[in-house]
Amino acid sequence: MKLGLIAMSGVRCHNQELMEMGLNLPGFVERSKVIASLPSLGLLTLAGMTPDSLEVEYVEVPDLGAIDGLPGEFDVVAISSFSAMIKDAYVLADRYRAAGATVLLGGLHVTLAPDEAAAHADSIVVGEAEPVWAELVADLLTGRLRPRYDARTRTFDLGDSPMPRFGLLDPDRYNRITVQTQRGCPWNCDFCAASIRLNPKFRTKPVDRVVAETREIRKVWDQPFIEFADDNTFADRRHGRALVEALAPEGLKWFTETDISVARDPTLLRLMKEAGCAQILVGLESPQTMGLQGVEGKIDWKRKQLEHYRASIAAIQDAGITVNGCFVLGLDGTDQSSFDAVFDFVKESGLYEVQITLMTPFPGTPLYQRLLDQGRILHPGSWELCTLFDINFQPQQMSVEELDQGFRDLALRIYDRDFIQERRRNFFKRLRHLRRQAPDRFSKPDTVED
Repeated sequence: MKLGLIAMSGVRCHNQELMEMGLNLPGFVERSKVIASLPSLGLLTLAGMTPDSLEVEYVEVPDLGAIDGLPGEFDVVAISSFSAMIKDAYVLADRYRAAGATVLLGGLHVTLAPDEAAAHADSIVVGEAEPVWAELVADLLTGRLRPRYDARTRTFDLGDSPMPRFGLLDPDRYNRITVQTQRGCPWNCDFCAASIRLNPKFRTKPVDRVVAETREIRKVWDQPFIEFADDNTFADRRHGRALVEALAPEGLKWFTETDISVARDPTLLRLMKEAGCAQILVGLESPQTMGLQGVEGKIDWKRKQLEHYRASIAAIQDAGITVNGCFVLGLDGTDQSSFDAVFDFVKESGLYEVQITLMTPFPGTPLYQRLLDQGRILHPGSWELCTLFDINFQPQQMSVEELDQGFRDLALRIYDRDFIQERRRNFFKRLRHLRRQAPDRFSKPDTVED
């Protein structure tokens, strides 16, 4: 029996004008290419749990329209997709079923909209797949496949994580490889559509298993760039320190996402840099108090950090780690002043990299339900608009047209090549100055570009 693991991986934007501006927006284009180039760690992990009695092949489908027929002949296909591509995933699933193949669907969107997905599959997985995969495969091989496997009441122990089958990948296809060190996040932001929607419990993976995965990757790539597929890598500070201490001898370069609180731990920042951390993405969301009000419900943690944002960015970048600051435009409470506020903040803070997105009501999030209840979702069920760059809600304090125009104008300014180069020059100039003032802070001579 041949099993096809199919990842629907393309990144699209339905705002045609923004796409046409793409050649002038290197930040937008580069980030979309990075996302598209990341393999599906979830499917590779399931491959590592699949018995040898099944022949397994991994397939990427970035654009269904470019495929004539099916991307491969399989007895069984397991298809994974995010919301923006889920309708294409359904089309592909229907094609495979029509061809006589058994179709399995899973992932975040399927978990959040199981009844919708069930119409296009022989079986769906709801929640994390690891706790039910062995049972599903056994049922498949004995002809007893059930229509639904629900793992939401089970919490997978990351200490039992199988080794993902990185060897299934084409080494020439990918510029980054993903490894997961934890799942979950202590901040339940209402717009977040990440692993907390699969299982809310925060967990960390044993450090030795993380290191083993990076070594397995090096069997395929001599010098891989690792992207940790985490929601908040350093939310558990003790685990984070142990992780970077273990990674330091490995000679890796890596990127991850975490929150701004790492700036308060200079020892951790030093260890991160020594361990090969090149950049962290931090969800700043907004430089305005009104934009951060209620993002995490009553906790309002980011709003309380706002006054420290600039100093925190400086502390992280002074450690030689670049910050990719992520901003969300269209947040409730914000108006047209938010566009200039973001640009001014980026300029004054010296952020090395910037990612701007539009508030996106993903299915199953508190944000989607709240906006739906308020009658503010423009096109219910239009998951193809869940791209982070398309508008599918009525903004609170501006029109849809004002948000759309303001976002495009901001993108032109933020991703202006001269503005990007100015920030990067200032970053390296600052590091050279710090090296002269305190050379002992930098353990590696290649910290600063000449």
